Amino acid sequence: MNFTLTRSLALYIVAAVSFTGLKGEERAGKQPVLKIDPSPVVEGRSSGVVSYADVIEPVQKSVVSIYSTKIVKQRVANPLRQFFGDAVPDSERNSKQEGLGSGVIVSADGYILTNNHVIEGADELKVSLTDDREFTAKVIGADPKTDVAVIKIDADNLPVITLADSEKLRVGDVVFAVGNPLGVGQTVTMGIVSAKGRNQLGLLENVAGYENFIQTDAAINMGNSGGALVDARGRLVGVNSAIISPSRGNIGIGFAIPINFAASVMGSLIETGTVTRGYLGVTTETVTADVAEQLGLPKDAKGVAITDISPDGPADQAGLKRSDVILMLNGKSVSSLEELRLAVAQMAPNSKAKVKLMRDGKEMTLDVTLGKLSEKPDELLAGVNAANLDDEQRQRSGLEARVNGLVITDVESTSPFADRIFPGMVIIEINRVPVVNLAMAKQSLVQGRNLLLVNFRGAYRFIAVSVK
Repeated sequence: MNFTLTRSLALYIVAAVSFTGLKGEERAGKQPVLKIDPSPVVEGRSSGVVSYADVIEPVQKSVVSIYSTKIVKQRVANPLRQFFGDAVPDSERNSKQEGLGSGVIVSADGYILTNNHVIEGADELKVSLTDDREFTAKVIGADPKTDVAVIKIDADNLPVITLADSEKLRVGDVVFAVGNPLGVGQTVTMGIVSAKGRNQLGLLENVAGYENFIQTDAAINMGNSGGALVDARGRLVGVNSAIISPSRGNIGIGFAIPINFAASVMGSLIETGTVTRGYLGVTTETVTADVAEQLGLPKDAKGVAITDISPDGPADQAGLKRSDVILMLNGKSVSSLEELRLAVAQMAPNSKAKVKLMRDGKEMTLDVTLGKLSEKPDELLAGVNAANLDDEQRQRSGLEARVNGLVITDVESTSPFADRIFPGMVIIEINRVPVVNLAMAKQSLVQGRNLLLVNFRGAYRFIAVSVK
């Protein structure tokens, strides 16, 4: 699998194969009963434990292996075409692609938490337990923007893992990664929490996702995706998801989705099959020392400056203005646009948010009723969805503030343009006409050949596409 290169290191989602296209099929609607222990990870300075075998043994029974299968149609060229041209059609044959991942049993009646990229696009899912039982699983729901998925098997009295409060994790806490790396069989590795709140890795940028990862040096490899990250008491604190590595192997930089975050997504997927997110209606940028000085703030000020407001949106209706600096949301400090975006997205539409801000040197608090974030895709070309470029996406793409365009949000595998247009690519011009918004971009396209000026990973280039 190929992912964006960051700081000369390749970012890899930890699964053998990634598919696209599978959707939730069936939902019970009734939330499973979760085992939760919210107490701190460690009581006292030393537990005196010299072996974690008794802690890990029940965890292993709750971690499963997930085998995914996808049938792919491949075109087989007809050798007679060189003589008779298009009059002789090519043939097709089916091939089987297989993927491997892990999952965690969270309810006795068969709900399993895993990664979206483990099950995405699969035509069949098999789940293998440590007692050698095997089940066919169905997808309850999946959320690519957080890489969380829920599947279910038809079974009862399953061994259930206990959930911890991941907000109480501290850097330095001992953790264990449990899963099936590289298909060798269930494996347990040990490390510590290396960092929390990693939100600028670019692992989910292709889907404009929400990052909030726990970083750990516990060994994670391909096939560990969807497996458990547990604390020294054997409680689930995260779902293993990705690594950074130049070799696609473990070098001690792994990432897991915090269980508090994953559980909230899981609840929505089980209840409705989808995830609804709050919407504030602002474009923002992280306050730097230079911005702080221009806005009359201390140079060490932390916050998020509003650069634009959607007319009649929730923020506009609540009285927020351009150049306001958001300091806190619901009593929690906000120091970057990623933190604000994540915090708002985790809130439900129509919920109330208290926004503490600085305006003209004065602090004030405004109440905002959040709207619902619309994630309906807008199709620019066949199988190619795009959205207007905003300040956050400009920053991610390294583009200047004056640059307008469309960012590609999704490209279907069956799209005729899938070989040249990719998620994260920014279209700057179409047929030498600057792209301002989606509507104008569609008007700029003509039947036949079109020339696109794009920016991808910091480089400008032309791409030719044919429109029928």
